[in-house]
Amino acid sequence: MLRPPLIARFSFVFIIAFFILFKGVFAQSKITISGYLSDARTGEHLIGASVYDQKSGKGAVTNAYGFYSLTIAPDSVDLYFSYVGYQNERRQFLANESKRLNLRLSSDLLLKEITVEAPREDLPSQVQMSTIELPLADIKQVPALFGEVDVLKVIQLLPGVQSGTEGTSGLYVRGGGPDQNLILLDGVPLYNASHLLGFFSVFNADAINKVDLIKGGFPARYGGRISSVIDVKMKEGNDQEFQGAGAVGLISSKFSLEGPLKKEQSSFIISGRRTYLDLVARPFMPKNNKAGYYFYDTNAKFNFKLGDKDRLYFSGYFGRDKGFGGTKSDYEDFDLGLYWGNVLGTVRWNHLFNDRLFSNLSFNVSDYQFRVGFFLKDRYGGEEQEMNLVYLSGIQDYTLRYDFDFIPSPQHYIRFGMQSVFHRFRPGVFDLDGDEDLAEINIKGSDQVNSMEYTAYVEDEWKIHERFSANIGVNATFNYVQDHWYPSIQPRVSVRYLVNRDWSWKASYAQMNQNLHLLTSSAFGLPTDLWVPVTQRVKPQEGHQWALGTAFSKGKLEYSLEGYYKKMNNVVEYREGASFFNFNGNWEDLVTSGQAWSYGLELLIQKKVGKTTGWLGYTWSKSMRQFDDINLGDAFPYKYDRRHDISLVVNHELGKKWSLSGTFVYGTGNAISLPVRQLQPPADAGYGGEINEYGGRNSFRMPAYHRMDLSLTHTKQKRWGERSWVISVYNVYNRKNVFFVDPFYSSWSGGYDAVTLFPIIPSISYNFKF
Repeated sequence: MLRPPLIARFSFVFIIAFFILFKGVFAQSKITISGYLSDARTGEHLIGASVYDQKSGKGAVTNAYGFYSLTIAPDSVDLYFSYVGYQNERRQFLANESKRLNLRLSSDLLLKEITVEAPREDLPSQVQMSTIELPLADIKQVPALFGEVDVLKVIQLLPGVQSGTEGTSGLYVRGGGPDQNLILLDGVPLYNASHLLGFFSVFNADAINKVDLIKGGFPARYGGRISSVIDVKMKEGNDQEFQGAGAVGLISSKFSLEGPLKKEQSSFIISGRRTYLDLVARPFMPKNNKAGYYFYDTNAKFNFKLGDKDRLYFSGYFGRDKGFGGTKSDYEDFDLGLYWGNVLGTVRWNHLFNDRLFSNLSFNVSDYQFRVGFFLKDRYGGEEQEMNLVYLSGIQDYTLRYDFDFIPSPQHYIRFGMQSVFHRFRPGVFDLDGDEDLAEINIKGSDQVNSMEYTAYVEDEWKIHERFSANIGVNATFNYVQDHWYPSIQPRVSVRYLVNRDWSWKASYAQMNQNLHLLTSSAFGLPTDLWVPVTQRVKPQEGHQWALGTAFSKGKLEYSLEGYYKKMNNVVEYREGASFFNFNGNWEDLVTSGQAWSYGLELLIQKKVGKTTGWLGYTWSKSMRQFDDINLGDAFPYKYDRRHDISLVVNHELGKKWSLSGTFVYGTGNAISLPVRQLQPPADAGYGGEINEYGGRNSFRMPAYHRMDLSLTHTKQKRWGERSWVISVYNVYNRKNVFFVDPFYSSWSGGYDAVTLFPIIPSISYNFKF
């Protein structure tokens, strides 16, 4: 049987062997130019910036912490440093020994641009496929529901991503479920990334530096989910001067402050947000009735430069949703409380061993909890009786991770590392007590389950030829739960062939495993959805994805076309008739395992520069599920199977002060289950109503969904900074999109009653910077 010490010894031997394998690279007569690239005004590290030596034709790209390393033969160099939206920098000198070169790039584009014949970091040149980087400027310009800027809702506008229910921030990527998305905030997984019952996400755009979406061809450094990776990195804070930003909207306000603790040596950023739905509604509530809802969240990050080779980071997130209600009368007191939220904390140490080896050691803590409490005091008959019901659910993680970036030459960019995670699951506890000798009960998967997960990975972005590059890696994961080991070796490979400067072909294969499940009984992503572990009875989810595509650029436009096929095993759902509300038995008795598969084509056309920017996305796809205990064992469409999905996003600068943004979305209606006929029970059955008989699962379709949103922004410079007014309209032409279909046939209307949720909704918000 495999034991943790053996895994540790294996990882150590693996790293030693790795260095022995590449020791010849260090022995070569080469010099290395390395350093950090950052923003000249704020000191923020620039992620994915390009470094190119025009004399040798070699180049490098900065990592997630702004570090680059370029190894070349000793000679004179002609270096160009570039980043989208920033002025190019040029350095020429004789490089006969290794050199550290840190630069701060200016975002002032009024200077004359320099044309450089260098490889560009656009869609055709990237080795990684199925990956999209979202510029923060575009995220903030997209029209939003109630004016609340939302990262996840912008991701929903990309091909291959379904939005689920209207208005919610749920993500269904290439036929996968919401639990199959690895959502990272500064490297820490988020288990519930939504506020307001799923209608808003937890991400405050003012605290974010970069957002990447990976839908396939996953690099080996990512693991733990089988459908997508959403990697969100926080800002580090301005190390030059203090600055702030904020916004006041219809339902919430937010404010962020950043600045140096010691100029150019340390900085911080703190950002907070809160709704005031409860405060607005309070004057209209009866005195004997209290009810309301609000959410709040806080992001904070501190970073310290300890020297030329060491940096220390502390970052955290705290967010809560709270709903409450109650009444008081002469006969009874009733109180209901509901809250859920995430707490994340990270300590991170960057260390530069030498000009080619960069390391990142981190310790993360994550705590997601959901609690609902119900209290009743009854005074009928002159006697008081009390009943108290509490439901608890949650998951805690403690993670130690060590990552390395090794750049021996421009032909190899090697990443490797190890990780250990301690999971503590509380799949659900009901506690009930009262005056009538009600014993405390713990039911429905109340036993706490602990598990350990060990991971080691290695990947190499290898430039095999001038036209041919590949990212090849493997992720090895060992999960220990209930005295049982689940080992998994997951190969990953992405290849790119550059036909010419502007056109490439790409292909990828990736296996991903997932050692936890989400039991959901609604379409809203409610906190009652349960995170449950892999057990001896419930196996890990396993995903295999193949993809083939092409990318090319012409003028200011970039095009990509990808086809994919994904197979998923050991997918879990509730059995027929079972749900969260079954108050008996263990959760393992309520679920069944099956398989899923999806395939499709995705087209993306982007324009990133100029007065008019945006993208057009189109997806054709099919997503299916099959369970032996559901739908008589026959395959059925996934609820969010949509044959066609179209999204158009346009941002246009009308002048120095005015800008206009718009979105249009269209999607085939979701698959639903409805009765095919109604039967009259026998007279002696003791039941007077009609009985609905259902056909195949998800055999009906809701009407097609489509909507247009617009926003107009007026920006003005003030002596103290900048202010802007944003007027937006959600659902401009007031489309009655179906939110819910009543499964009971209405003889009055001659069909099924449909419920719509959002009509045309105007909103206004005030934003400021100083």
